[in-house]
Amino acid sequence: MVVVERLSVDGKACLGVRVDLPGSSAPLLIVVADRGFVMCGFLNVETAERLGVAAAVVSGVKSFDDVLNGEVRAVTSRAQALGVKVGMKGAEALKCIF
Repeated sequence: MVVVERLSVDGKACLGVRVDLPGSSAPLLIVVADRGFVMCGFLNVETAERLGVAAAVVSGVKSFDDVLNGEVRAVTSRAQALGVKVGMKGAEALKCIF
């Protein structure tokens, strides 16, 4: 099942995408803002880096709230240039990439 949901962070709209994967207890999650996204550990930060996109990774998440409240574990250089740092919450990272 795929769920697409409009989310709000600090009054700004972003898009949450959740994909329930067969055989997995955790879904694939991504929250997309204007200039980048916060993604779960299913997605590859090295590939995002190669593609030159602003991306941050939070892991161990099962919901959009978990993504927003989870700790950023990895970031691309493009996200770093926008102010995203390892250790900040997912919502803080999204504020940087709106």
